[in-house]
Amino acid sequence: MKSKNKMYVTIAGILSLLSSLLPSVQAEDGVTDTEIIIGGVLDLEGRSSGLGLGMKAGIEAALQNQTVAGRKVRFLPANDSYTPDKAVAATQQLIEQKVLLFAGNVGTPTAKVVLPLLEAQQIPAVGFFTGAGLLRPGKGDIINFRASYVQETKRVIDAALQNGVKPTEVCAYVQNDAYGMAGVQGIKEALQGKEGTAETLAAIDKVLTLQGDDVPRNGIAPIGAYTRNTFIAREGYDSLKAWETSHNTRCKLIVSVGTYEAIARFIAYANSKAEPWIFSAVSFTGADDFRKTLNKFTIKDRIIMTQVVPLPDSELPIVQEARNTLGKDYGYVSQEGYIVGKLLLHGLRKLETDNKPITRANLLTTFKGQQFDLGGLNMNFTNDNQGSDFVVMTQYSPDKWQALQDSAWKTWLAPQQKTPQADK
Repeated sequence: MKSKNKMYVTIAGILSLLSSLLPSVQAEDGVTDTEIIIGGVLDLEGRSSGLGLGMKAGIEAALQNQTVAGRKVRFLPANDSYTPDKAVAATQQLIEQKVLLFAGNVGTPTAKVVLPLLEAQQIPAVGFFTGAGLLRPGKGDIINFRASYVQETKRVIDAALQNGVKPTEVCAYVQNDAYGMAGVQGIKEALQGKEGTAETLAAIDKVLTLQGDDVPRNGIAPIGAYTRNTFIAREGYDSLKAWETSHNTRCKLIVSVGTYEAIARFIAYANSKAEPWIFSAVSFTGADDFRKTLNKFTIKDRIIMTQVVPLPDSELPIVQEARNTLGKDYGYVSQEGYIVGKLLLHGLRKLETDNKPITRANLLTTFKGQQFDLGGLNMNFTNDNQGSDFVVMTQYSPDKWQALQDSAWKTWLAPQQKTPQADK
């Protein structure tokens, strides 16, 4: 008996030694026995916190009480106040905390500095709240939900041209950084090849070739620019007026690419000068906060906003589900966050159904090259890394954004009668 016990002890010792010499099999970062942890870096405390809080609310609502393969799915957000330096620090913090991926990050200038960090660590970026080209396709493992800024700006400009606005009457007011320049690139592509735009496009190219955030971009093209996280509109306004004067033209459509407070204040400033301009804003502006801010300035009309999610009165299951789940927190931005959360759950549950390990590489295969229904929304990744091309134009009213009526263009363009007051 003693000899047998010695033999068992010896065998156990040998097996223990062998196992210590073999390479250990590590679980994927962000996946434990009980949890799947998703990170996100958003503006939760800064001047555009409405956007970050909206995305956070939507993602958390979608993931609430959800389990995959016996693991609770948890969203771990960090604040960056829409500031690149803080975004880097927050990203590094979440990487150290071991998250599976990053989802719902808000903003282009912050994405610009975060994406290289994620690429280096081979961490996926899913459903970032930006339509910038640097994510399409971008470097690293990037999965986008939303339509691009190029698609949004083109939709508005095409409609304006169809309704009698000349290409030389399209101007812009943008944030002076990577986000604003992503919008300017969209404007350039929409005007490309249009009659009489050679000089305009050459001037736009000069703006685009300037490197860095917040370099002087006013006084060059039919573009006014403002500094990120500031609300001073006069310099950008003066840039547009100088272009009108020097080129004997009038801006009729101002395509804006900025954040809700800055754009609303610019519109209020232009209205104080009796400008008859029509204004458009891209979805990142933040529909609900934008409308509330416009209401503060008693602005009445001539404002278009492109949306990349269905309107709140849509009968699509994912919209109805989001409205019911989010309650008072429901809005355009939180709707997008909810869709991003559901997109993540789709991928994770596909792995569970196929009995595959939850890894970054496996999760990416559930999106890349695939087409599927997401609560009535068509997600198509067969040709690129962007699931949706959905863009709808809406017009402002104090109570809500409503589908843009074709007749609005005629109503807004017909007057153009007031002569702006001289700047004082």
